[in-house]
Amino acid sequence: MKLKKLAKVLLVSTLAVGLLTGCSSGSKDDKTIKVGASPTPHAEILEEVKPILQEKGYELDIKVFDDYTLLNTALDEGSIDANFFQHVPYLEDTIDGQGYDLTYTAKVHIEPMGLYSKSIKSLDELKENSTIAIPNDASNAARALKLLEDNGVIKLKDVESPGAKDIAENPKNIKVQELDAAQLPVVLVDVDAAVINTNYALEAGLNPTKDAIIIESKESPYANILACRTADKDSKAIKTLTEVLNSEEVKEFINEKYSGSIVPAF
Repeated sequence: MKLKKLAKVLLVSTLAVGLLTGCSSGSKDDKTIKVGASPTPHAEILEEVKPILQEKGYELDIKVFDDYTLLNTALDEGSIDANFFQHVPYLEDTIDGQGYDLTYTAKVHIEPMGLYSKSIKSLDELKENSTIAIPNDASNAARALKLLEDNGVIKLKDVESPGAKDIAENPKNIKVQELDAAQLPVVLVDVDAAVINTNYALEAGLNPTKDAIIIESKESPYANILACRTADKDSKAIKTLTEVLNSEEVKEFINEKYSGSIVPAF
């Protein structure tokens, strides 16, 4: 009886290992690359990449995520091979907070963050006690606050990653409201202004170069990247995808499609 029980345990263990192996993304040198991405512009850029990758022998399977907070978890768990949605500081914050063994291989483009409003057209119209909404994740909150500081709205303490608590000077007593980044275009009607990531601005029909009151310069350090698991960084598939994303074809596509609202970072 004991031998039968032991055999059953071994069989169950073997099946479990097989299932886990089947659920993982497997070798990155196979011919299908699963990449998670936010809809705009990341998935659009990846669609442009598909035929180029096919010529190199790879199929690109694009998994679109509306909630970008799930993308690094999906990558860490192995349901996708890479993701394309974030900038370097966001990835670094995730690694520090979650302990994921992730890295990146290519800087692809910069999406200048901008300040938008339904009620004012310039910073001169910003009244005392106005409310400005910003993203609530640490890296994008810091980025939004630095944009406001660079344009004289506030002054921040000299800290590496400032939050709302680190506002040192606030001449107009601006109220900073931290909200989910995807909701910022929706709340524009309820606040005086909002600092919005370009991907969400584009999805909401806002043109960064025309509609933003203030916008980051093209020298912004927040380049969007292709991220992968550290163990897969040197695989043939990831290297091929990296080369294509940094190709002249992709640079031309970004310049032509987005007309300066998104800028190549290579």
